[in-house]
Amino acid sequence: MTTIADTGNLPGLEAVPEGWDYGEVSQFLFKEARLADENDYSGWEALWTDDALYWVPAGGADVDPQTNVAFIYDNRNRIATRMKQVSTGKRHAQSPPSDLRRIIGNVELLGGRPNDDGGVDLEVGANFLALESRARTNQLWGGRTTYRIRRVDDEIRLVYKKVVLVDNEKAIPTMAFLI
Repeated sequence: MTTIADTGNLPGLEAVPEGWDYGEVSQFLFKEARLADENDYSGWEALWTDDALYWVPAGGADVDPQTNVAFIYDNRNRIATRMKQVSTGKRHAQSPPSDLRRIIGNVELLGGRPNDDGGVDLEVGANFLALESRARTNQLWGGRTTYRIRRVDDEIRLVYKKVVLVDNEKAIPTMAFLI
């Protein structure tokens, strides 16, 4: 079954490319969330393509990351560096690591977006809730994530992830749930 969203308000999107199944896309998103929740940093990092971009804007949903502060604006090299830092156990903000669980819902196949290689990536939208438990407190996070995925050697890989937090205009005491 394929569920296709109305792409009329989403600039630059084409029809959903052929060959994408709603179930397999949802399973990929669930896997990505599980790897992050379980602190499987090498598994999570392995999901990304070489041209990846991970963006968590601050102060709005569509602020320009080149001229405005972002909580995260990482290319593939920066993703790898952060995963190495977290894996050392010396990142004191996460010692011990938070217990996390994400719920992914309202998954929509939004359409195809042309990439620099001449192919078309699948753009997907989903809502999320994340429960972060620390020694003395629990925090609930919510927002909307836009993913771009593509097949690389018959495996689904993550090209782009934009996480727009519901409360991204407020100070955020920890970003552990974002890895």
